[in-house]
Order: sequence, then C-alpha cells, then structure tokens
Amino acid sequence: MAPYPRGNLELNMIDLRSDTVTKPTPEMRQAMAEAEVGDDVYLEDPTVNRLEARAAELFGHEAALFVPTGTMGNQIAIKCHTHAGQEVIVESEGHIYSFEMAAMAAISGVMPRLIPTEDGILHWRLVRAAVQPKTYYRAQTGLVTLENTHNMAGGTVYPLEVIDEICEKAHAAGLPVHMDGARIFNAAAALRRTVAEITRHVDSVMFCLSKGLCAPVGSLLVGKRNFIEQARIVRKRLGGGMRQVGVLAAAGLIALEKMTGRLVEDHENAKILALKLAELPGLAVPTEKVQTNIVMCRLTRTAWSATELAGALKERGVLVGALSEDRVRLVTHHDVNDEQIQLAVEIIQSVWRERWAE
Repeated sequence: MAPYPRGNLELNMIDLRSDTVTKPTPEMRQAMAEAEVGDDVYLEDPTVNRLEARAAELFGHEAALFVPTGTMGNQIAIKCHTHAGQEVIVESEGHIYSFEMAAMAAISGVMPRLIPTEDGILHWRLVRAAVQPKTYYRAQTGLVTLENTHNMAGGTVYPLEVIDEICEKAHAAGLPVHMDGARIFNAAAALRRTVAEITRHVDSVMFCLSKGLCAPVGSLLVGKRNFIEQARIVRKRLGGGMRQVGVLAAAGLIALEKMTGRLVEDHENAKILALKLAELPGLAVPTEKVQTNIVMCRLTRTAWSATELAGALKERGVLVGALSEDRVRLVTHHDVNDEQIQLAVEIIQSVWRERWAE
C-alpha cells in the first residue's frame, strides 16, 4: 500500500481510504469527557470493566480484554494459543500475515502456514491439507485463524456453516481457532445474525471499535475466562497495560450500543459505488463480492497506476487507497453520507473518462 501523505487534509475531502478515518461522534466526545475512571492495571477502571463485561455478553463468551489495537489483540491471542516453533494457519492475504509486521515470528516464535483462496474464505478441506502430520521432524500446527470480514478480499463474509465446520473439525484435531473479527459487526449486519451466533464455536475473537464504529482507539479480545487472564499478562508484557483508560472505553461503549446498527447503510453505499464504478471501461470491479463496506477495483486497460489514480482523485477531493500497482480500495463508513457517495461517484467517473479519452 502506498504511504499516506503527512499533513492535515481539507475538511471537505470525501475520504474513502478506510473506515478507520471516522471521527468520534458528539455523544462519544461528551461521554469521554465525563467518563468515570480508575487505574485499569489495578482492574479499577469502572468504565473499562463495563465495556469488557458488555463485550463478553454480546459475544456470548466468558470474558473480554480491552487492548489498544487490533494487531495487539491478534498477537496476544497467537501468543496464548501457541508455543514457539509451531505454525499458524492463515489465509494468504490475511491481515495477521500481511499487515502485522511479522509479529507472530517476533513475539511468539511461530510462523504462518499460508493458504491462498479466491475470496478470502478458508474451508475445512483447505485447512485439513495444511495441518502438519504428527511427526517429530515437522513443525506442528498450533492454531487456525479466520478473518471475518476479509479485508483484502473486499470485505467478504464467512458463512456460519463454514465457521462451524472448521471449528468442529479443528477442535477434534486438538487445534484452537482464533477469529480476526476486526469488522465482525459488518459480517453480522450482512448475515443478519448476531456476533454471538457467528463466533459461538471459536476459541477467541478480536474485534475493533475504531473500524466503522467511530471510536477513536481500541479493540477487544474475547474468549474463556482463563484465556483472558492469560491474555492480560501478555498485554502487560507487550506494554499494553493502560491506566485511566476509561476515557477511551466510554467511546467504545457507545460504539457497541449505538453504531453497530447503522452498518447496513455503509453496505448499501458500497454497493452503489461498486455498481457505478463497474460501468467504467478498464476498471474491473467484482460487484458480486461486495457484501459489506469494502470495494476493490483493479485497473486492467490503462497506463495509469493505482497511485496515479489516487493522486488525481485527491486533487478533485476524493481519497482512495492504492493497495498495489493496479489495485484500489474504497471503504464506506459513517463519515461519508449518501450525497457524498454520489458526488464521489461523479468525480471518479469524470477523472476516469478524462484519462480514458487521452
């Protein structure tokens, strides 16, 4: 992905780079200012305690742990589930592999066993083939990970029956299953199911409060009580012990209670974007894969690179993410409304056609 430019952006920019660019809502800002706080390392921050209890309740698991980032949550889970020298099964474009700085090797001493897929969705037959045989001279499989929704596949969603089969058969083989659920509430909105139903059989799940839910900072790791107690130790070892962090947890509570219900609006806007952009010659948009709030586009018949396209659009007031030489990502979210989506479509169409006419 091309590096983001430094400096302040104009307020009227339509920012479709990511759903992490959202600002806290006025209600969040007020709650943060008025939050009841304590020292969370001593387990004495009442707002954090409420957030963790509410997350565990929503997911139907025993306990939860507030962490600064999704990456830390994933890496804590890997550390708790594995031993040094093992392998972790990951989809080949999964966030845990692609965007977490080789942390599983650096922190846990494990390495990824990658499985390529067409749509980011692992199936048991693929997982089974990647599980190492029980022989002393092969690195043993220690963990299966699933990413739901799958970022680099364009926000694709795991069907419940696929998750259930993987969990059932992985557990029978003695393997835990961790879900990178950074955007799990988008999956729930797309499936019209609860997050508890989606994650009922996984051993742990991480989800983000700052992706699509407008909280400024924070993620949660959810699982059994003894797992979370072990995770708390690892969090402290990694420098994630926080003090009066209820000022952030207050926004997280509003994210859970108020922001998850509106995600279907983002999905509808993503579909509008995809259908309109698919009409442009030389721009491949797999509209059938747009299940949530992410639209992937591939430049197929132009001398333009994705970075050049992103630069041209920025000059006209639209920000998109250049993921590679020929791939662009657009992500819909709370801070881009229906009218802005339509305006973004018109700007992209205009820029593209001007270039195409050259």
